[in-house]
Amino acid sequence: MQTLRTPDECFLNLPGFSFAPNYLEDLSGVSGLRVHYRDEGPANADAVWLCLHGEPTWCYLYRNMIPVFVEAGHRVIAPDFIGFGRSDKPTEESVYTFHFHRKMLLSLIDRLDLQNIRLVCQDWGGLLGLTLPMKRPDRFSALLVMNTTLGTGDVPLGDGFLAWRAYVRSRPDFNIATLMQRSTPGLSPEEAAAYAAPFPNASYKAGVRRFPELVPDHPDAPGAELSRKACSW
Repeated sequence: MQTLRTPDECFLNLPGFSFAPNYLEDLSGVSGLRVHYRDEGPANADAVWLCLHGEPTWCYLYRNMIPVFVEAGHRVIAPDFIGFGRSDKPTEESVYTFHFHRKMLLSLIDRLDLQNIRLVCQDWGGLLGLTLPMKRPDRFSALLVMNTTLGTGDVPLGDGFLAWRAYVRSRPDFNIATLMQRSTPGLSPEEAAAYAAPFPNASYKAGVRRFPELVPDHPDAPGAELSRKACSW
């Protein structure tokens, strides 16, 4: 499997995001790929906030929320999905599947032995993350859900999302910084550039290109049955 690793210098001097990286290279089910996560706050905290980013972002998304949780005396774990942030980036798009990403999350939770998890999820962080509590019910205690859903495949995808999917298909090296500034006008140019930092060129964007294709669009799509079970759970 051909894999890229974003150079460390791409992450220097990002606004509001100075921290030491943490990595796991022994997670089951993800072919030995290196997974990055941010780990802040006391390791023995009573509560753990598990913050899952969406498309096309990375754990930089939570830079302003993490200090609030830490100030309350809690621990924060904010991983980068494989293909995003400082995690490894396979170049073959077929590597990225609903179940592949879900296995990574479950393996990370088990490997770090996270307890009393308060799940924070946005976009793809929810499409995947909201299927986790039913698999590890003893580890989760609360949900903070933002701008996301469960991909049950029961409802046709909206025109806006279909347009987004077509946009990504037609632009394999689309400009992430420009997209972030258009969708979040309050971002400074430096913050918008920070969202794009993990993706120096199109070869690093296989995971970004793949995520829109993975949203379940019919009841038999991968992940749809799991999502329906999570919805009823």
